[in-house]
Amino acid sequence: MSLTHRVALYWTSLPLLRKVSSYTAVAISSAFTEEAGHFLLANRRINRAVQPPYCLKLPSIIVSTQNRQSDFKVLCWVAGVFDCLMAEGNGVLGRETLEETESENKVVSKHQSYVCSLAPELVAKAREELQEKPEWRLRDAQALRDMIRKDYPNLPTCVDDAFLLRFLRARKFDYDKALQLLVNYHGCRRSWPEVFNNLKPSAIQAVLDSGFVTVLPLSDTKGQQIVCIRPGKWVPSTYPLTENIRAIYLTLEKLIQSEETQVNGIVILADYSGVGLSHASHFGPFLAKKTIGILQDGFPIRIKAVNIINEPIIFKGIFAILKPFLKEKIANRFFLHGSDLNSLHRNIPRDILPSLYGGTAGVLDISTWNETLLASENEFIAQFCQPSPLGDASVCGLLSESEISEVQCEDALRGVKSQLYYCY
Repeated sequence: MSLTHRVALYWTSLPLLRKVSSYTAVAISSAFTEEAGHFLLANRRINRAVQPPYCLKLPSIIVSTQNRQSDFKVLCWVAGVFDCLMAEGNGVLGRETLEETESENKVVSKHQSYVCSLAPELVAKAREELQEKPEWRLRDAQALRDMIRKDYPNLPTCVDDAFLLRFLRARKFDYDKALQLLVNYHGCRRSWPEVFNNLKPSAIQAVLDSGFVTVLPLSDTKGQQIVCIRPGKWVPSTYPLTENIRAIYLTLEKLIQSEETQVNGIVILADYSGVGLSHASHFGPFLAKKTIGILQDGFPIRIKAVNIINEPIIFKGIFAILKPFLKEKIANRFFLHGSDLNSLHRNIPRDILPSLYGGTAGVLDISTWNETLLASENEFIAQFCQPSPLGDASVCGLLSESEISEVQCEDALRGVKSQLYYCY
């Protein structure tokens, strides 16, 4: 037996629900059986370009539910802020809103050249871990694109679906967090010119040749690529520490182009052999804060683990500088193995590690990754070395204090939303 419920989508005056983005409607349905009194909470986000089965017909939405038990009764309560579609008061679609929606539907078509390259098992993984729904993927990208144009119209950013999906995946398809990450991503470039000016592989040739950073050719059993960083390969008298940061950033930029990496994330293997006071003296709180700020809040990549090996006594001082700036979730993903390779092998399989780290994958080869980066010279020039047509004013930088306050005010709502699961 199926039950069809017509549920009114009404204008709410509750302050909490007014915090919901104008691009989002939150539907909370409470379904229960008379005997068990069991409540099921469901949450569904829909953007302004929503299509059936959620049909916007004047002030109502049609919700169809399959009743598999004769005593199963469904009560639906839908509350949302949908100011871009509903006119306040009578809930009738206004002519201006219809024209706006029609115009934006045309914009959607310009960005639908995206073709998903994920294998079926990764599509399932993205659905489970990142709350990515293939049927809503392009609409989520359009919603983020609309937010950029509304809140940061002068932000010189790419708005293609494939590019925006990096940020949505990194923040589990939370529109507000993805927008903040994107703004921070561009803000970092303006705030640290020593790193981002003239950022291209040929400019860091010396770092690449030293073997300071490379990517192992094989992924682990979870599909995570291993970024190998060897600080001991840096000779402080040859070039400044910021050159190493530039090399790491370009490496991450290249890795994140892969949708597999966007879903699976990466693992960092940091070998501190050869690191001494001459290295540590160059790494103070300022550099630590800036670097960690980029990795945690300014770059769309998922760091799943950081494995430290061969750390000297001086590393305790280095980590003491880093730890205050690390979020608890990231700090808990640090694993210090010392010289115990068996401990390392419990985190990273031997068959993908080079012989240098007790693995069976042969000699550590840095040339393959170096060639991969250098072959991408032109695309990095286009991304980082072109002057902005609007000058410095085009870069909006980090969120303003008022916007940060707005985000913090939404935390209460996010806490509620995080306990609900999508009903589709």
